[in-house]
Amino acid sequence: MQVTRRQFVQTAGLGAAALALVGCGGGGTSSSTGSGASSASGSSTDKPVVFYNRQPSNSTTGELDKTTLNFNKNTYYVGFDANQGGELEGTMVADYIKKHAAELDSDGDGMIGYVLAIGDVGHNDSIARTRGCRKALGTAVEKDGAIVSDAAGTNTDGSSSVVQDGTIKADDGKEYTIRELASQEMKTSAGATWDAPTAGNAIGTWASSFGDKINVIVSNNDGMGMAMFNAWSKEKGVPTFGYDANSDAVEAIGQGYGGTISQNPAVQAYLTLRLLRNVFDGVDINTGIAEADDAGNVLSEDDYKYVEEDRSYYAMNLAVTADNYKDFLDATALYKTAQSQIKADTKKVWLSTYNSADNFLGATYKPLLKKYEKLLDLEIDYVDGDGQNESNITNRLGNPDQYDGFAINMVKTDNGASYTSILG
Repeated sequence: MQVTRRQFVQTAGLGAAALALVGCGGGGTSSSTGSGASSASGSSTDKPVVFYNRQPSNSTTGELDKTTLNFNKNTYYVGFDANQGGELEGTMVADYIKKHAAELDSDGDGMIGYVLAIGDVGHNDSIARTRGCRKALGTAVEKDGAIVSDAAGTNTDGSSSVVQDGTIKADDGKEYTIRELASQEMKTSAGATWDAPTAGNAIGTWASSFGDKINVIVSNNDGMGMAMFNAWSKEKGVPTFGYDANSDAVEAIGQGYGGTISQNPAVQAYLTLRLLRNVFDGVDINTGIAEADDAGNVLSEDDYKYVEEDRSYYAMNLAVTADNYKDFLDATALYKTAQSQIKADTKKVWLSTYNSADNFLGATYKPLLKKYEKLLDLEIDYVDGDGQNESNITNRLGNPDQYDGFAINMVKTDNGASYTSILG
């Protein structure tokens, strides 16, 4: 069930009983999103826990980890609509090809080839982006009712079993064949995923093997996309598409980078900390979100959605192209109607990021968190992981009693219990 701002407005005047009905959670337990939350000064089992950026889920099947998401009545996830974002990236790439097909097909053979940088084959967001692109480009292969998101390896001859040749009718009326020439997971020998240097090396290998056939580059994120852009495609004039709307990638659109997708990071960062703040204050969980707080902070219903059964708030994605990139040059700008200081008792929060070297989290998300930390009167201890070992983070959560709440970005989406077992 998706609960929109309008639905919350409609129930706002109906009292606690109606709000409890709106927020009833899955798994047979009541998890009201509208009732006054318990004080964070109690045991860790009742303190607010917000997982963000990496949704608790099975990395093989993508099934949500409902046990972790229902750890207590104050547990939530904050991210973005991965499927909508993946399809939006795919549509952005397809629209570009339709418009520029003739110039992309430089050898006139009627085929447009692309390569794909996969971030993490077991990450829901990576899977959604790979599927979205393959669906839009017509190269998707389905198995058991779902688009295959595995890496194809090298597929210059079109014989791969995980992708197929697609077709696109361009704006010039001509039909072109679309082929995924190669794709791989950008993973280091030590196990770190979404690795930009690995992507930079990969495009060098691909270019030396079949460079002239590469007409488009697609990446699951801007970190990898920019590595390939700087290493090869910028000089060659090959459009490169990424995801995250990192500042360097947005600026690079003016230099030939094809486009990117904004996750609405200001919405995500605000939600990550706002949910904690609302639990601390014992107010309706949507204060300052669906309904303005006393300082006037509020989000537009067009920029997020709440899915009750997922215990999750999702920001809506936005396409960033040559037509509008100047509006996104500052990736750390606060949300336009959520910039006012609130007055409240300072609360202490433990917050982890899975990898100190992650481009999006380090350059965009964390700077936004630090701005909202001050506006929401929080004191945050930031803990950065190494991108490989969950214990590198959990070992630094030795005394949860000293914190009022927790914001968690896991190394692996499977590992929610590694955190809740400590808090519980």
